[in-house]
Amino acid sequence: MKIDQVSDSVYVVAGTNVNWALISDGSGVTVVDAGYPADTGAVLGSIREIGHEIADVAAILLTHAHLDHIGAIATLVEQTGAPVYTGAEEVRHAKREYLQQITPAEMVRQLGNRAGRRWVRQTALAVAGHLRTRVPSATATQDAVLAALPGGFVAVPTPGHTSGHTAYLMPSESVLFSGDALVTAHPLSRHAGAQLLPPFFNHDEDETLGSAQLLATQPARTIVPGHGPAASHDPDQPLRIFHQH
Repeated sequence: MKIDQVSDSVYVVAGTNVNWALISDGSGVTVVDAGYPADTGAVLGSIREIGHEIADVAAILLTHAHLDHIGAIATLVEQTGAPVYTGAEEVRHAKREYLQQITPAEMVRQLGNRAGRRWVRQTALAVAGHLRTRVPSATATQDAVLAALPGGFVAVPTPGHTSGHTAYLMPSESVLFSGDALVTAHPLSRHAGAQLLPPFFNHDEDETLGSAQLLATQPARTIVPGHGPAASHDPDQPLRIFHQH
């Protein structure tokens, strides 16, 4: 676990090849995404590391309901009763009315090189025993509710990676939580910097590209992705996005 403070209120935590974020305004904490199931202890520990108790969690914002982003949610909800907000369509995905996720066959295809084998091994360990994890308490975002949370947020619908993927803008500190609609690195990518995940991770590649281009226009000076380090951005300059065809 590695914690980086990227603005006055925002802490980015790197877990098992994935990030979550903590936003503290003194009165409470908003958690954005929640790592793999195996990251649950690290998620709880990171809240304490920034000077809060678990009971201070006011809400969990979910960009999308893949296993590497929902891992600690069940424990957080059990311990705090905090609400879980995500995009309206992603609520159905979070409750597992359907599943949009990399297939076992695609994972097997990654075993052909060292980086892929390492990623598959780490992923298998991170989800072991939790493949049926879901978020039954997920509810759709509402503008007024998001604005009132610690940090204050605006939802930015970004379908493609999943049908209901949602990014979140924090206007007060010009921070964009882009989830997996726009990342800066991944173990299966040789490219560094703003990019789309490899196509087999995305439900709809054309929508994913369109959503990344939308995020590039947001008034954010810091981008906090689901994978890779946080990145500084000048909103007056075009953001070049690497697209792996």
